[in-house]
Amino acid sequence: MIQSTNISKKYGQAEVLNIESLEIPKGQSFGLVGNNGAGKTTYFNVLLDLIRPSTGQIINHNVVVNESEDWKTFTGSFIDETFLIGYLTPEEYFQFIGDLRGMNTADVNAFIKQFEEFFNGEILGKKKYLRDLSKGNQKKAGIVAALMGNPQVVILDEPFANLDPTTQIRLKKILKTLTDSKEVTVLVSSHDLSHVTEVCERIVVLDKGKVVKDLETSAETLKELESYFSV
Repeated sequence: MIQSTNISKKYGQAEVLNIESLEIPKGQSFGLVGNNGAGKTTYFNVLLDLIRPSTGQIINHNVVVNESEDWKTFTGSFIDETFLIGYLTPEEYFQFIGDLRGMNTADVNAFIKQFEEFFNGEILGKKKYLRDLSKGNQKKAGIVAALMGNPQVVILDEPFANLDPTTQIRLKKILKTLTDSKEVTVLVSSHDLSHVTEVCERIVVLDKGKVVKDLETSAETLKELESYFSV
């Protein structure tokens, strides 16, 4: 379970996040939506201890994230291309992440082979550095790296952005497979309401840093979200 309690973040007088309480059970596919500036990425950054909250704490599977790094052993994430090491090739990067996750070369190769369709022949064997790939292909590499080592928690910020329609469909299939077992907790933020309602069983709407809706996904959820954001 991921528990957020009295989380706030201020820059000067400007408050960008204010979440009194938010619990995400183990195995849940959780979606976070909101307009630009709603606080989605800020929340993920606090969850990953990339920034410190002004108040409160987040506990990830019994680990307070800003007091211990133990959560890193079971958490995979991709926020943006800054998570990559640009001067490595994709193959070198996957091996580097695999080493961190206790995977040998054979483990890494076997794992990566599962994603041949997702990569669509555009990632491996191209003799290109990650920094020279397109935004979409950088995202593919980052997402797959986040899944290495069988993480219990996967955090993806705007995973569908910059991906072509075919790859978006393939990514939704990957995410659904990941959450079928109810063993992996997946957190996804997205501007695309249709994608997030397809892959997430629960959706929270942030507005100016605050939770304004907390919905269990149903056949009516997309219409409800579209109605909310059309006002």
